[in-house]
Amino acid sequence: MLKIMCHALLLSSLILYLSPPVTSALKATPETPIVLWPEGAPGAVGHEPADTPTLTPYFPPKEKATGAAIIVCPGGGYSHLADHEGAPVAEWLNTLGITAFVLKYRIGPRYHHPAPLQDAQRAIRLVRARAKEWGLDPERIGILGFSAGGHLASTIGTHFDSGKPDSSDPIERVSSRPNLMMLIYPVITMREKTHGGSKKQLLGDNPSPELVALLSNEEHVTKDTPPTFLVHTFTDTTVPVENSMMFAEALRRAGVPFEFHLYERGAHGFGLGTKDPILATWPARCADWLRLHGFTTPKASAKKP
Repeated sequence: MLKIMCHALLLSSLILYLSPPVTSALKATPETPIVLWPEGAPGAVGHEPADTPTLTPYFPPKEKATGAAIIVCPGGGYSHLADHEGAPVAEWLNTLGITAFVLKYRIGPRYHHPAPLQDAQRAIRLVRARAKEWGLDPERIGILGFSAGGHLASTIGTHFDSGKPDSSDPIERVSSRPNLMMLIYPVITMREKTHGGSKKQLLGDNPSPELVALLSNEEHVTKDTPPTFLVHTFTDTTVPVENSMMFAEALRRAGVPFEFHLYERGAHGFGLGTKDPILATWPARCADWLRLHGFTTPKASAKKP
């Protein structure tokens, strides 16, 4: 892990000079939120907005659309959803020609695991099942998460399934595996280096050792885990940098392609980084990575790396 850290620190010092900060995202008008389960989410305890997970689409101009899609999971410690990690991120993705969907997932203290995971799985299945309707490529669906939303994204990336072919619900028949993951200052582990608030809201006050192990996602990386883009800061005092470092090391051991940008300085929760000229470079690096994986190019001419 030390080698990864040293390399990433060097990289973070170089990118300041090689790339300009991200520009303001194009303002997009979101579509009407889509209710993930019109008949009620599994395990729902009521019928309030907090009980109703949704997916809000943001479509790029048709002439710019690449056919790729990314589901955005805002952070908030599994206790709220941070606005600056939702719509602005979707609008930025639209400037790349990528269709974005902001996920409103169920959170604590009203909901614990597995509700957020169920919502993320359903979101990916729904976008994949309706891909033709929206002009999307079902094999270019990614997920992007910040902080606790990064934990949720890494959970779906390590706990996916291929669907239930015999289900009466066509959405449940398709795979919940994202094709790519982008994890921005993510919570990864539920062990010593976790974020205490996220752990409590997701797992409750006294989780079993088995549940802690299940949701420590660095322990569940395999060769089938999707390629991953990671961003963290060395001075993050909310979610320790070890979270991203452990995940990067697990990806390396499994032979999964990844890109890890470790910035020397910066507080937690900077979103797109628009208030800091150094942190504001990560979206450009992410755009390059998405280009490498064919997400910013129409399917007909997209090339795999």
